[in-house]
Formats: sequence, C-alpha cells, structure tokens
Amino acid sequence: MSIRRPRELRPATRETPRAINQQIVLGLLRSQQGMSRAGLARRLGMQRSAIGRIVADLIGRGLVCESPAPTTSRGRRPTLLRLDSRERCAVAVDVRVTRTYLAVTDLVGRELSAVESFPTERDPGDFLEHLAHEVRRVLAENPGAGACQGVGIAFPGMLDRAGDVVVHSPTLGWRDVPLREPLSRALALPVTMENAVKAWALAQVWALRGESPARDMVFVNVSDGVGVGVVIGGEVLRGRHNVAGEFGHLPLSVDGPRCACGATGCWEAYVSNLATLSRYVGRPIEPGQPVPAEVARLSVEVVVARARAGDAKALHALLSTAHYLGLGLASVVNALDPDRIYIGGEIAAAWDLVEPAVRAALAQRALVAAAADVNITVVAAQEHPRLRGATALVGAPILGTQVVIA
Repeated sequence: MSIRRPRELRPATRETPRAINQQIVLGLLRSQQGMSRAGLARRLGMQRSAIGRIVADLIGRGLVCESPAPTTSRGRRPTLLRLDSRERCAVAVDVRVTRTYLAVTDLVGRELSAVESFPTERDPGDFLEHLAHEVRRVLAENPGAGACQGVGIAFPGMLDRAGDVVVHSPTLGWRDVPLREPLSRALALPVTMENAVKAWALAQVWALRGESPARDMVFVNVSDGVGVGVVIGGEVLRGRHNVAGEFGHLPLSVDGPRCACGATGCWEAYVSNLATLSRYVGRPIEPGQPVPAEVARLSVEVVVARARAGDAKALHALLSTAHYLGLGLASVVNALDPDRIYIGGEIAAAWDLVEPAVRAALAQRALVAAAADVNITVVAAQEHPRLRGATALVGAPILGTQVVIA
C-alpha cells in the first residue's frame, strides 16, 4: 500500500482503472487473507477472466501468492489467494516514555518473534544508539524471518509531515530531533516513522478497507500521555502542520493540573497513567518532577487488580479517571461526530468497571443525545495496536494497498 499525500497524487491515465481494480483486490485479500478467484469475481461482480488477469499480474509482481484451501469432506479444494509476505519481514517499534517495545513481524502484521522491550533513554543520542543495537539483535536472533524490508516506528509525539523529525514530544521532552535518517543510516535499512496513534489508525484503515461501514473513526490511546488519531471519510487526518487530532492537549480547565506540554488543565493531565496513580496514592505529581518511590512501584494494571479485589481507593481513582475520560470524549464527539471510537491503553483493562462513568460524563457534555451513544470499541493492550501500526508503515507500501492521507 502506498501512503500518499494529496500533493503527491497524479492525474488519471488509461492505466488508472486497472490500477484501481488491483488496489481493490489487494484490499480484499488484506482483510480476508484467503479468497479464491471465483470468490473475488462474485464479490466484485467481475468476470473470472478479468479477475484472472489481475491476479496473474499481482502474482508476477510478488504481491500475491497461491495456497490450497483447508481439506474439505467433499469436492476439489479451491486454490486460495493471499498477500505474499514470505521470506520478508519488518521490525515494528513502539516507543513509549518508560519503555520501547519491538518485534519482528511479517508484512501483514503476524508476529514472528516475541514482543520485547527495553528502557527508553531520555537522551535522543543514547536512545538512537540503543534502538539500533536492539533492532540488529532481534534480526540476528530471527534469521528465519527472511530479509528485513524496513523498520516502522510508532512514536509518542508530533512529527514533521515528512516523518523525519520529532518536532515535539511533550512526554519525552524532545523538540526538533532528527531521528529517521540517522537511524536508517545506522541500520542500512529503510525507516518509516509516524505518530503512534496515527500509525494505529493507519493500520486499522488498512485492515478494514472495504470491509467496515465506519468511515469516520477516532482512536484514543490513554497511557503515559493521551494520543488521538482521527480518520475522516476513510482517510487519516493530519492538518497543515501534521498536528491534527491533538485533543489530549485541549483544556478541560485552565486552572487544572500542569501537563507535560507545559500548559495547565489539559485532558491528558487528568487521564494519563500518572494522573490515575497520583489519585490512588493521594499525592499530586507534576510531569518532569521526580516520581515518589511509592508511585514508581505501582502501575495502572496494579490499581485495576486492586480495584477488582475490593480496594475502594483503587476503584475511586479509576472512576475519577473515567469521568474525565468521558468529558474529553464529549469534546471529540461534539467536534467530529465519529461512527466509532477505539480506546486503547492500560485503562482498557478496567473497561467493565469504568464504562458507566465514561458514558455518564460523555452524555453530560454531548450536544446531541444520539451522539453520546457512539460505538466505543476497547482494544486490549495484548493486541499491541501501536506495534500493528508500526508494521503497517513498512508492509502497506510494499503490498500495494493505497491510503490517502488528508
């Protein structure tokens, strides 16, 4: 899939219809991962001969491969078509404030190695050196994964439109840090970087292209900070300076707690993991200040476990976070009116405990009652949505499916 911005689009030619049909076939195979030629013809309302020519071209380009269907009790097994990621791999990287996660995957996102992590250095030079070392190591330890086609990085911060420079990462304290090109040079591999939640959104658009009626979606990741990715009309929204969707830094109250970005009262300052832990221990902690030992020993997962075990203080901390989460979601709903909202991050593990409080606060501030009933889908941390996004940054351009970014 090629990830193109409007300025890079080209006028239609006589080859355009054929290219569009190839994109449609690749999109269906990406979402289904196993369709016969006859199935494609029925699905698209095309003659089998036309589908055959499209498939033959895609096989010749190394984008599609054939495999037999599972054994059936009767009849001849059909030949299924799949996206071809054999003997090719990617390294997916999810950078977070405290730890950086990585895994070797195939080009459609299947993990070929265990997900590993290492501490995230706050100094950009040290971080780059450590990351390059870890990428080399995981590739050396997984030679059977095939030739590495590139490294995809989901990064917690605002990047320039080219994806080369970390313009501002409030939680890491980085400004104007060139990262992509030095890392690519150190590894002698292509490197693609994207804001972490925009990468997650891209992966979801790629996975669902043509398969989901939801074309307006919002992705909210609540973790060390609050990241928001926005998909409008099936396209990831960027804005003029690539900062569209930074709802985490809209104020709930100008007199509220200080945020990592330096402002006060941001939504992030009320719902981040640090905010939840601060409520639990009963001590306000400003970003950038030393974290007390009692907080450093905790995690949101621990607070969730204690709430389930009957700890009233833990439950109160989670419900307070849920209330502020709902208030912020109301701003998202009022501004964008999406078909669906995806929620990720550690708070997702407590969704059965906190959903009523989230919904109540959302309904309290939603301008239209029907909008407050927006479909909310929770994505478990074990699904590693940001790593999936990092894989899509590498695999999508190679496997030919197109996403246009607004």
